[in-house]
Amino acid sequence: MGTYNVNPVTASDYRRLAEKRLPRFLFDYIDGGANDEVTMAANMADFARYRLKQRVMRDVGDINTGTSLCGTPCSMPLVLAPVGMAGLMARRGEALGARAAKKAGVPFTASTVGICSLEEIKASTGEPCWFQLYMLRDRAIVEKLLDRAVASGCDTLIFTVDLAVTGMRHRDWRNGMITAGLRSRMAKFRQLITRPAWLYDIGVRGKPHDFGNLSGILTEPVDLVTLKSFIASQFDPTVTWKDISWLRGIWKGKLLIKGILSAEDALSAVAAGADGVIVSNHGGRQLDCVSSGIEKLPEVVRAVGEQTEVFMDGGVRNGIDVVKAVALGARGVLIGRPWVWAAAGAGERGLTDLLGVFQQEIQVAMALMGVNRLNELTPDLLETRSPDF
Repeated sequence: MGTYNVNPVTASDYRRLAEKRLPRFLFDYIDGGANDEVTMAANMADFARYRLKQRVMRDVGDINTGTSLCGTPCSMPLVLAPVGMAGLMARRGEALGARAAKKAGVPFTASTVGICSLEEIKASTGEPCWFQLYMLRDRAIVEKLLDRAVASGCDTLIFTVDLAVTGMRHRDWRNGMITAGLRSRMAKFRQLITRPAWLYDIGVRGKPHDFGNLSGILTEPVDLVTLKSFIASQFDPTVTWKDISWLRGIWKGKLLIKGILSAEDALSAVAAGADGVIVSNHGGRQLDCVSSGIEKLPEVVRAVGEQTEVFMDGGVRNGIDVVKAVALGARGVLIGRPWVWAAAGAGERGLTDLLGVFQQEIQVAMALMGVNRLNELTPDLLETRSPDF
């Protein structure tokens, strides 16, 4: 007798729902990676190299998954990562994500290229969120965005450094998302008309479809062709650590550098004034065939873990993965695709439920590993296996 899919539970359950609901080009924008997607697959597969050590007959009657991330009290060591154009995956998706994050007691991060503005997100939750930023050629725009973040009450900035150029995301070419010819337009039209629920709920009721944080800067209707042109004209491939020092001089809040995959770069980030680093390969969406986040995490922790907060993202799909990352020294993890899949597939309720499952999985793992607090999760509570096992 088969398993009935009555209720979605896991990230993969919500992924299936999102695939059914979203036009193909939007689903692939979230779901896909760079080139042959080797790194994207490794991000998940490499978690399986670690096994948890079960310990019994220990008093686990006082389990607490709570922690503090960049000074923010959190119910668990998890942050909703910045995701571009999330407002096209669910109606006013960034505001929806922020509300679910607030209910779950974890931070939400708004993307520079999100649909909802910082002001809309704050109005939706009554409190500020974290903000993610890229370095733009026009530094005056960077300063305006930072001023806007400050005015909205943001005190934690995630600065993404692994997008000097855009990765080769072949799915977006195949389905016509980033090309502007007639064939591509017709392909997107065919994909849209097969998703009438999306057309009404998001296409009509989810307006306006503009880049809220770039209002006055990028005024064309939102699509990936527009975004691609903006990246080509404004994203700065000449950025160095000196620019991070400049940023540190004008940003008074917490600063996390996202896109670190080596001890050398982690040390450079700390030297430039970062309050934390995020071990990340951009979800496998930038340079294919680089190492996974979980593989590089121990190296970065050894280099800067005693000086700063270390986070990681990429391939985190459940609470067990969170426990593994924390045991390897991460202060917390960021999730991107899972929260968008849940929001796209089942709305705010779905995302709230998924975050609840994450926390329950963390609690159960801690109990069966014989620990009550996150700081008791250490590398000796993990066992490793050969990739060829």
